Amino acid sequence: MSGVEQIKVEPGESGMRLDRWFKIHYPGLGFGHLQKLLRSGQVRVDGGRAKADTRIEPGQMVRVPPLGVDRKGDQPLTARTIRNQGDGDVLSKMILYEDPAVFVFNKPSGLAVQGGSGVSRHVDDMLEAFRNKKGEKPRLVHRLDRDTSGALVVARSRLAAMKLAESFRGRDARKTYWALVKGVPKKHEDRISTWLVKEQTFDGDRMRVAKHGEDGADHAISHYRVVEQAGQRMSWLEMEPHTGRTHQLRVHAAHIGCPIIGDPKYFEADQNWDFPGGLQNRLHLHARRIVIPNPNGGMIDVTAPLPPHMRQSWNLLGFDEQSAEEDK
Repeated sequence: MSGVEQIKVEPGESGMRLDRWFKIHYPGLGFGHLQKLLRSGQVRVDGGRAKADTRIEPGQMVRVPPLGVDRKGDQPLTARTIRNQGDGDVLSKMILYEDPAVFVFNKPSGLAVQGGSGVSRHVDDMLEAFRNKKGEKPRLVHRLDRDTSGALVVARSRLAAMKLAESFRGRDARKTYWALVKGVPKKHEDRISTWLVKEQTFDGDRMRVAKHGEDGADHAISHYRVVEQAGQRMSWLEMEPHTGRTHQLRVHAAHIGCPIIGDPKYFEADQNWDFPGGLQNRLHLHARRIVIPNPNGGMIDVTAPLPPHMRQSWNLLGFDEQSAEEDK
């Protein structure tokens, strides 16, 4: 870095300790070096002196002097780059939010949440590195598909897990996803309501739209709206699942004739459709935001930045991330 930078604190970093913020953004910066910069006043928050345990809030500006190390954004965390790193280090770099009851991680695309066939490393196993002094291991309270990136909530205690699981079951949690899909839906905004059933295929389990009353079928409801579109070829959808069925958003996108780009299970292109040049053939589905009651009171509201392959696509298509806020 050639000079002093002023970096704005993001919405997903609310309440984060300043030393944790530096650990996430500048993983190569040693704690001793940071302490010297703080003591000498070279690192400041909104122009004022700060300490390692200072809690930062969205919109504040962090003064960062030349550090001699790369910023994390220069080397995004991906499933490929985490292979040779320790579990604790990987999870630390994934943290978007933490408090005594909850972690919210930004899970990379390609990293499984739980074990299964062909899975050698997954978040649930990695959480062993975060056992506390009482011996409690953090607990998963919901899941994301392996190839879906974004906000993943993890409880730090048994009590927090019970309360968070209750919020997910009672639909007190609001989950917002971003997806890049083929084509443009007929309606700019709509509610999708179907029944879904799991079936076995040579390619593993797959969900399909079922008839009401079909054995094993569950009701699934999703809402979507079109944020931007690239002509009639592709569009950016903001999607919210109001139920939590397996592959729900992926099946519902395909059901309305707009399958998610890069989806290996549910994307079926016609012969006249070629995969766009410059875009990576990977699932373009991201858990962008989670809003959920905090077990200790108040609300948790965390936004996860786009993974590298989706940011690349947004740049190629000229999509502006601020559009999602401006349209509301």
